[in-house]
Parts: sequence; structure tokens; C-alpha cells
Amino acid sequence: MKVAIFNKNTSLIIIHENGISSLSKGRDLLHFATCSEPLADIALSCLSGSSHFRRNSVIAIPQNWDAKTTKVKPGIVYYKKTLPISPEVTSQLRANPWLIISNARFVTQVDHQRLYKMTTQLQADVVAVNVVPQLQAAGEKVLTTSQGKLIGFRRLLYDLAQLAPIPDDWPCYLFVKTDIFNKLLVDNALPLSFPEFINRCSSNSLMLRSLNIGGTILDLETEEGLLGLLVKGLGSSVKNRSNSKNLQNQIPAKNNTTISDTARLFGKVLLGQNVTIGPNAIIVGPTIIGNDAKIAKAAIIRTSIIGPGVSVPRNQIVQSRVFIIPQHNQKHGKQGINMKMIYKNSPPDNFRTWPKFSYAGCFKRIADIVAAIVVLILFAPVVPIIALAVKLASHGPIFFKDPRQGLHGKVFSCIKFRTMLIGSDKIQDKLRALNQADGPQFKMADDPRLSAVGKFLRNTYIDEIPQFFNVLRGQMSVVGPRPSPEAENTLCPPWRDARLSVRPGITGLWQVCRTRQPMKDFQEWIHYDIKYVRNLSLKVDLWICWQTVRKMMKNFIDQF
Repeated sequence: MKVAIFNKNTSLIIIHENGISSLSKGRDLLHFATCSEPLADIALSCLSGSSHFRRNSVIAIPQNWDAKTTKVKPGIVYYKKTLPISPEVTSQLRANPWLIISNARFVTQVDHQRLYKMTTQLQADVVAVNVVPQLQAAGEKVLTTSQGKLIGFRRLLYDLAQLAPIPDDWPCYLFVKTDIFNKLLVDNALPLSFPEFINRCSSNSLMLRSLNIGGTILDLETEEGLLGLLVKGLGSSVKNRSNSKNLQNQIPAKNNTTISDTARLFGKVLLGQNVTIGPNAIIVGPTIIGNDAKIAKAAIIRTSIIGPGVSVPRNQIVQSRVFIIPQHNQKHGKQGINMKMIYKNSPPDNFRTWPKFSYAGCFKRIADIVAAIVVLILFAPVVPIIALAVKLASHGPIFFKDPRQGLHGKVFSCIKFRTMLIGSDKIQDKLRALNQADGPQFKMADDPRLSAVGKFLRNTYIDEIPQFFNVLRGQMSVVGPRPSPEAENTLCPPWRDARLSVRPGITGLWQVCRTRQPMKDFQEWIHYDIKYVRNLSLKVDLWICWQTVRKMMKNFIDQF
């Protein structure tokens, strides 16, 4: 094994093999990014380029990974379970006060001079640093009390930096004082387990502090992060190639890439070897096409990463997506695999499927129809009264219709009694700083966009009665994930695949189980939606309905 070699102008960037997050586990996107041509050149270059603190970088990669790169300048070393560092290297490091160890999972952009200054002021032996986009300078921030009363406004001229709890896993950066670095080593090797690293700090009585700082961050274990890397990496590295004939002439003969004369490529497109692009195909950059990929006739690809050996079927649209060959197919050496992909305006992958004559496959739909008819009959006498109250409370229509994605991504108009003033969508942009929810949803106490009647309807859930018409039309179910627009469903591919495998519901597991803890609501939303689809059954639906009725009755009583 090659030993890591440093000098006084070197930082260490480590790719942690076991650092896959729970949502991306099994997708191995970081492995894909560093071991697939030609994406690896972009990924490793951006990783080394994001280390602003030293002129040179050493990238440590798991020994069983085959990093594919021909253009990356910094040194690459491979490791097994630990990263060997010789005593000679330890002595060389002392030419500078700090050694900076970066987590290769993240590509960041921060004010490194401010970060270095803040780290020095902490007077710690080791400083763990995480980059938090919410701490960036962004105009003005509204300050309120815990009761929601306005205190004032604060104009942020600089990115904020604040102390934070010690993280559970490797942070974006570790600042380690070089004079104590040898105390962290075990048998002249750096431990690559973060709990073991923390234990080494404790056993040697080293002062460990943690800091959060504002900045931008790309998580390379997520599809969104890889697409951000695509835009960042191709921003200046690839020439604009807008003519298919000119592009063909620029590809070396040994590349064996075949491009149809009628295919069109626009913007910055990076092609691997042995790529086949069929007639009338359109590829819009920034886009990367991996080795042995096949783009069929009339396919359209825009701002996407196509992995090695992937076949894009004819007439399909791929937009802002990352596609890789499943690991089990790579092991058997199969190429040109037709993957069932999720496209804009076409059905998604099924997270789950059920037999035709099962509760989820048949009887749930029958129960939905019966329940919808019963509820609509029960509320028939009061619906005219509610409609009149909505009309008198504020100007505008009685019903509010909003496009949402249903089963397999099919768009439908979700119907509700209108609870907000006309033009509330424009007002929401101005109230964004007061948002009390994380994730894509918007929530605030005493929302000024609500009418007097609308607030009552919201709190008692009566505004959702018209959605039982959506249930009758087969667009929704009584119980299921909350119906969401396409913009929300693109935030997390596993979550999207799960929730679009079933009809959205008027009520659901998230609605009755959420705790509304700060900065955890969106995580709970993803967790409970996926959990519901995995455990969908009559028993679960009946329990959710019972909990919903109890909650509705309590909220209704609380209004008086």
C-alpha cells in the first residue's frame, strides 16, 4: 500500500467507504462518481479544487475502488482499513500549525480566510467544521421571540459561524494541530472510523470543538449533489460543442464513438468511449455520457449524467437525472442494459407492486369508493353553508385547485375549499424568512394569508372535504402519502419512487405521527411516507383513520 506523502502545503482529502447515508445507501453515488469515466475526472478535480486551504492535495481512496482518472493533478493514495502515515511525514507536517482533513463526500465553497481565523480563535487541538447553507449571508433576517413576536431585523454582511455539538460522523473538514497529530495515530496510521477518532482525542486529553459556518455544499451521495457537481465541473472544463459534425471530427478514431448525422448536441457535453448516439437524438449540456452508453433514436437528454453501459430507450426524455447500472449487473459484465427510468411526463419506477387481487391492488380502491360516498352524503347538508361562508369571507372562487402528482406521476387537480386570500402565492415569497418548517413545505403561526373562515377550515380539516371527489375519480385514496407537486417530489428519489407507487391520500401516516420538531419535520415526512408504502395493509389504514378522527375531533373542540 502506498503511504500518504505530505508537505507543508498539502491537505488530505479522504473518501470514506462506509460513509453512505441512509437515503442513498445502495446507490453508491460517490463510488460511481469517482470510478466511472469520464465523470471521475470532473469529480476528483472538483474535490481537490474545493480545498482552498493548501496548494496541493492528497486524495485517499479505498483500495478496492478503481478510481478512473487521467487528468487529476494531486496525488492519489489507496488504503484498506487505516491510512498509514510515516513518522517522517508527521515531522514534515509541523511546518504549518494545522493539517486540514477534508471529507470527499462534500464539495464546498466557504470563506476560507474567515474559517481559518475562527478556527484559530477557538484555541482547540482539533476543530470539526460543517458547512451549513442556512448560515450564509442572505440580506436580512427577521428576529422573533419564542412566542413569535417580532423583535427586529438583522442585516447579515458576512456568513455566520457558530459553535455546534460534536457531529456523529465525519464533518466536512477537520482542522488538526500538527504538533499533536501523532497522538491521533494508531500504529502509525490514521483511524478512519469517526467514533475511534473521537476516542483517540479523548484518551489523549485533546481539546475537540465543533463549528458550523455558512457556505454552499454539494453532497456527492445524492442525485442533487452530483447534478450540482455536473454544472460546477463542466462550467469551464469542456468547450461548447453545438454542431454534431464538428463534434464527430473532434473525437479521436480510437474512441469508437458513433454519432448519427441527424443527432444534435448543444452546450457542454462530455462523452466517454464507445458511445452510440442514434438518429434525431438531442443532448443538451451540461451532460456527461459514460463509456459504452447507448442513446436510442429521438431520445432527449438534458443536464444529466448517464452511466457506463446504460441504454436510453427511443423517444424518452431524461432531464436533470443521474442513471447508473445496478451493481449486480456490473459484476456480471453486462452492458447496454435498458433501465426502466423515471422521466418527466412518464411513469416512475415502482417502489412496490402488489398482486391484482390483494388489499392494495384491488380492495383498497373499493373501500375508498365506499368511504368517499359515505362522507360526501354526510357532509352534503353543510357543504352549501361552507361554500357561502368562503365566498362571503373574501373575494375569489369557492374551491382551490392545485396541480399535484398522483399514482405513477400522473398530474391531477387537487380540490380544496379555498382558505387563503387571492395572490397568497406572491405573499409567500415575502414571508419566506418566517417559515417555521424545514423542507419544501411552508408553515407559520398566524399566517396572514388565511381568511377568517379559512383559518377555521384549516384547523378542523374541513377544507379537505372536496378531496373525496378526487377519491371517487380514482386520483386519490382516503389514506396515503400527502399529494405533492412535482417540484417537491424531485427532492429525494427514493421518497418520490415510494410515494408515487400508490395513490396520494387525504390523510396519512406522516399526518398522524409527525412531531413537528425543528429541522426534523421533512426527515419525518420522508420516513413515514416510505414506511407507509412498505407496510401498507388494511390494519395500518384503519389505524391511521382512527387516529385522524381523534385528531379532528380534538381540533374541532379546541376551536371553541
